[in-house]
Amino acid sequence: MSAQPDHAPVTPYAPAPGAPAELLARLRADRRAAQWVPAFEQEWAVALEESRGTCSLAGLYEVVRDWQGRLAHAPEVDAFVASGYDDSEFTDMAELRGRRR
Repeated sequence: MSAQPDHAPVTPYAPAPGAPAELLARLRADRRAAQWVPAFEQEWAVALEESRGTCSLAGLYEVVRDWQGRLAHAPEVDAFVASGYDDSEFTDMAELRGRRR
């Protein structure tokens, strides 16, 4: 009998070595560059400092994945905002959390 698990653990997606530079170039070309580039650079710096202490690239990979997702979904978000959807009757999540206590 083998001591090996019957399933392979899912390994996190590892971006290509040039992915952060490509991502930053795409962020700089986006119309939201004034907000997104500083936010990406800040998150990247925090993840980089963390990776130096832990010797793990997981945090850096996560930053790249998150920002790739934001860029990929930006057109859908823009379309949603442009649709004129009235979200003035939303429920504040902080208020909901306060009700549970």
